[in-house]
Amino acid sequence: MTWHVAEEDLRAYAQGELAPPLLWSADTHLAACARCRAVLADVDDPVRLDAGWERLDAELDAPRPRLFESLLLRLGVADHIARLLAATPVLRRSWLGAVVAVLVMSVAAAHTAHIGQGATSPTLFLALAPLLPLAGVALSYGPALDPTYEMTVVAPVHGFRLLMIRTVAVLVAGLGLNGLATLALPGYGLRALAWLLPALALTATGLALTARLGPVLAPSLVGGAWVALLLAARLQGAGTLTPFSAAGQGVAAAVAALAGGLLFLVRDRFDRFQGSAV
Repeated sequence: MTWHVAEEDLRAYAQGELAPPLLWSADTHLAACARCRAVLADVDDPVRLDAGWERLDAELDAPRPRLFESLLLRLGVADHIARLLAATPVLRRSWLGAVVAVLVMSVAAAHTAHIGQGATSPTLFLALAPLLPLAGVALSYGPALDPTYEMTVVAPVHGFRLLMIRTVAVLVAGLGLNGLATLALPGYGLRALAWLLPALALTATGLALTARLGPVLAPSLVGGAWVALLLAARLQGAGTLTPFSAAGQGVAAAVAALAGGLLFLVRDRFDRFQGSAV
């Protein structure tokens, strides 16, 4: 042999980084040169050791998923979606604890009114329950309210899909807690479920307006309109507030359907809104 493969080339060969045509020359030469094979054996072990340490460092530095994220991963949710859901502010214990506290107080007030005054409907509970999902969705998306917003906007997810993922997660949590609170009001029968359609209508309307007004102003206006509607209905002096009557439930269903259609039509606005916020 009049020439041998350079040691740096042998090291690149061991790492799989040697490019043609040097790779082809090294393959042919190593088949016939015992000296270069011995040098390759000497450099191969350190290379494998370095690669092993790199893999160990990467494993040690990798973030450990918490209980909620681990549960989502076990259910087959994609890892980036699970991370986005785990980082949603309103799915944390502080928010959920506040929601539970509000619901407990409203259910207690409904029981007190029912026993002490013979009330015909849990007015306070019905008034507050539709606002909780609306507030939860508002707090789950937007640069002013979400501390993980920068992470979410660079996720490989369409802006509208990201909004829907977090909205569904918040609705499952919020409506689930509302449903449990409803079970604590068995004396009112189906009247205790009168919050469901208004909640869907308020949430859908808030989302549809978010594309134009932003994640703070839109739900604030919708929530304010709901409070104003309840106050106006209370001034009428009827036993059952209009939004919780049969006609009011029909209007809520129609508003939810219309707002859902409008939300679908303006879905592309969320990408522009997302980009401008960044």
